[in-house]
Amino acid sequence: MSEHAWPATEPTEVTVTSGSAALTVDLRGGGLRALTVGAWDVLDGYEPGAVPSGRRGGVLLPWPNRIRDGRWTWQGRELQLDVASVAKPTAIHGLVSWQPWQVLDATDDRVTVGTVVEKRSGYPFRLAAAIDYELSAERLTSTVRVRNVGDAAAPFGVGLHPYLAVGATADGDIDVADLDVPARTLLVVDDAGLPTGERRPFDGALGQIGERVLDDPLTDLTRDVDGWARVRLRGPAGELELAVDAAWRWLQVYSGDTLPEGQRRRSLAVEPMTCPPNALADGVDVIVLEPGQEWAGTWTLAWTAA
Repeated sequence: MSEHAWPATEPTEVTVTSGSAALTVDLRGGGLRALTVGAWDVLDGYEPGAVPSGRRGGVLLPWPNRIRDGRWTWQGRELQLDVASVAKPTAIHGLVSWQPWQVLDATDDRVTVGTVVEKRSGYPFRLAAAIDYELSAERLTSTVRVRNVGDAAAPFGVGLHPYLAVGATADGDIDVADLDVPARTLLVVDDAGLPTGERRPFDGALGQIGERVLDDPLTDLTRDVDGWARVRLRGPAGELELAVDAAWRWLQVYSGDTLPEGQRRRSLAVEPMTCPPNALADGVDVIVLEPGQEWAGTWTLAWTAA
């Protein structure tokens, strides 16, 4: 091998297609970079190699959302995760957003990608993660799978961060969209997005979004007879239906008010989550796997053009 060899530096991704639908998965993080159906950008994504604002399309593992001061305790052991900054002392959205994922299996219309969460000082557990993406002309089906490949019981949570686009192109255009969220309880959070300890009733039949500012963790999901909960977002381009199976007990809905100019309130993040903000510290809805045990959860996104 040449002593002057270098690793590959080009952005790495994989694209699958079905009919007029095309899905691109970023292998830096394993998430959704783009989903188009004909001329419709169903997801508000980002350019190859870019650092996406607002964690667009991201996979949030081994916790979604925020951990206050990055501090938590497990079985009597005090642990410290890296925090975003001195100004924002929270550990946010897990550990895998920027690490390499690999293609484990692929055909024209489906791909499986995977990575390993290695032990570190703030998270001394080892998890293997895989995501199965299956695309049809009308629907994306995504199954997240996690296995404990360490030597001790491992606590974790999972989230996904898609930004749904229904025809808005300019800042504020999401205001004209109609939204229906199948949730009955809102977890009240402070200005840092962390729980205050209060919960309030929530009416998810929001109708037109208008000037509502949304950045809310929601639970007590209303489920159809098949056990799935379904979010519906309608706009000029058509209707999107994001559905989650019983593995996902929480949804975070975010209207993008704090995003950079040119990206603000033009799409809606609807985030399937297994647990709420600060879950590792508070112990709310945390999943625990013994060595060798596995967990899986499926969510879908369907589209109907206007």
